[in-house]
Amino acid sequence: MQPVVLTRDQHGISRKQISENALKVLYRLHKSGFEAYLVGGGVRDLLLGRQPKDFDIATSATPDQVKQLFSNCRLVGRRFRLAHILFGRDVIEVATFRGHHHEVNTNKNLSDQSSEGMLLRDNVYGTIEEDAERRDFTVNALYYNIADFSVVGFANGLADLEARRLVLIGDPETRYREDPVRMIRAVRFAAKLGLTISPETEAPITTLAPLLRDIPPARLFEETLKLLLAGQGLATYRLLQHYDLFAPLFPEAAEVMGQGSDYYNQFIELALANTDQRLAEGLRVTPAFLYAALLWGPVETRTQQFMHEGGLNFYDASRLANDEVLSRQVKSVAIPRRFSTVVRDIWQLQDRLTKRSGKRPLRLLEHPKFRAGYDFLLLRAKLDPELEELAQWWTDFQEANPVERQPQSRRAPNPRARARDDDAPKSRRRPRRRPRKKKEA
Repeated sequence: MQPVVLTRDQHGISRKQISENALKVLYRLHKSGFEAYLVGGGVRDLLLGRQPKDFDIATSATPDQVKQLFSNCRLVGRRFRLAHILFGRDVIEVATFRGHHHEVNTNKNLSDQSSEGMLLRDNVYGTIEEDAERRDFTVNALYYNIADFSVVGFANGLADLEARRLVLIGDPETRYREDPVRMIRAVRFAAKLGLTISPETEAPITTLAPLLRDIPPARLFEETLKLLLAGQGLATYRLLQHYDLFAPLFPEAAEVMGQGSDYYNQFIELALANTDQRLAEGLRVTPAFLYAALLWGPVETRTQQFMHEGGLNFYDASRLANDEVLSRQVKSVAIPRRFSTVVRDIWQLQDRLTKRSGKRPLRLLEHPKFRAGYDFLLLRAKLDPELEELAQWWTDFQEANPVERQPQSRRAPNPRARARDDDAPKSRRRPRRRPRKKKEA
């Protein structure tokens, strides 16, 4: 792991491109006598001319030593002990240099592996050279040194980055078994950065894809957000399918799409392309919309099964299908309730949008998730000609003025009333009251 060092005048990274909060952390660690580096994706993206989303730091200081330096620090993680330095909503993640695992180390609180080779606990610390060997891909084994503003690249990372090549450090099968999430990280980096996955790195992925079922569902939720909401969701989805990584994440959807019809695959691609476009335009997106699209196939399929096999009406069948699909999905990817509630709303609105009589349309416009449900209908209409008229009706209804939106009366018009309306208005007299008779004395 002989490093390649680029001096300050040999690379284009400027401190002006690094967040002020990350610089504060780097400077304080350095002034306190610790090694401190901007590391990984932040350095990689800056070298590619991209603006990093996060600025992570690697240091020789232990998590407890970091906590002593920063009053705004909290220690997180059991599997990987990390320090989070909080600046309001901005969080700078600080990790201690990782070391190698040794057979003589029997302390399960420091290091532990499952029978499949997965790292259950990893709090063994070491040097920057050991830390670089422990990183996943060569293009992430890059360090920006705050001491002299140089860039240090290990494992041929700088050359691989220039060649747009994604290479896993170490034996790929061993590294994937240590942490199966590395397989979907490979797909994400390839799609996001336009990198080509090297033959050695991609070879074991299809075989080891089922290992993702052993990853905690909450962790996979965070990973799927990064996969599908980074602006390259469609390209990422196609790579997930190519490497058989989609099924472990969304088994219900994969089962439906494996039944021969390409409709739901096309629908998911439409939803992802739409999301990518909105992100490119700087528009707001919600994960709930994507999850609703990803699981729409299982919901429709189970609804029909409940109706035909269980004899349920559509309303009961669809509600039961919603519950079942979501309860199964959270065993793979744990969708938080704040999103699953919106997913249900989007699905239920698909039926409510078909009912256009009376005051129902006006009430639906006031539904807090109407827009998401309407957008979902528009996507469905692109693949189903029978929904085109319904989608156009709702488009026209929203654009109409308030008078045109008023519901039509269901009662037959009164012909006499119409005749009176056609005549000139006439004044109406009050009937004369009859005088009361005086009571006799």
